Amino acid sequence: MKPLALVTGVGPGTGSATVRRFVAGGYRVAMLARSAERLEGLAAELPDTIPVPCDVADPAGLAAALDALEAEHGKPKVVVHNAVGGAFGNFLQIEPEVLEANFQVNVMALLRLARRYADELAAANGALVVTGNTSAQRGKAHFAGFAPTKAAQRILAESIAREMGPKGLHVAYLVIDAVIDVPWTRQRMPDKPDDFFIKPAAIAEEVFHLAHQDRSAWSFLAEVRPFGETW
Repeated sequence: MKPLALVTGVGPGTGSATVRRFVAGGYRVAMLARSAERLEGLAAELPDTIPVPCDVADPAGLAAALDALEAEHGKPKVVVHNAVGGAFGNFLQIEPEVLEANFQVNVMALLRLARRYADELAAANGALVVTGNTSAQRGKAHFAGFAPTKAAQRILAESIAREMGPKGLHVAYLVIDAVIDVPWTRQRMPDKPDDFFIKPAAIAEEVFHLAHQDRSAWSFLAEVRPFGETW
């Protein structure tokens, strides 16, 4: 039987591209997102995909969805936490509840997934890959509702890596230093050339690579950006 990969945050960009890459790489893929309609449409298009509609920020709902998934399809060998909660605004503008909600998606969902699957992933020589961005490394003024949660996510992933790496689980954090090429970013930046954006398929390729690195040369912190990006 093909190994199972679990991908959270399966939207029209990185999430869907990651699903496609793992299917192409010989996996069955459990797709988690709040939109059942989107997941069903992707499942109709792609073989070996399993729609799992749920809100990863809801502990009970996430647990129930994973229980049902495992009962029929077993445990994953790879987990990709791509779901993201974000908000723009400085610390005076954002509501505290927004920061708390984003923390649930970005940090607490990662903690719950890791606690549930870390031992099984280690036993299977599997991988836990988290998609992040430069907000995980710096706190710009208008990212106050987002950057603190991504920084905490990166540190949590590193803590998991240090604990579980020696036990056989590869944990990697991928910093995406770019604007992802999806319809809403194109609409927001109509004057930008194609080379300005990062392709979701290219991100997915790096996620797949991280999940399959040789055990003698694991990466924890990896970065991707377009060739012209200022950094």
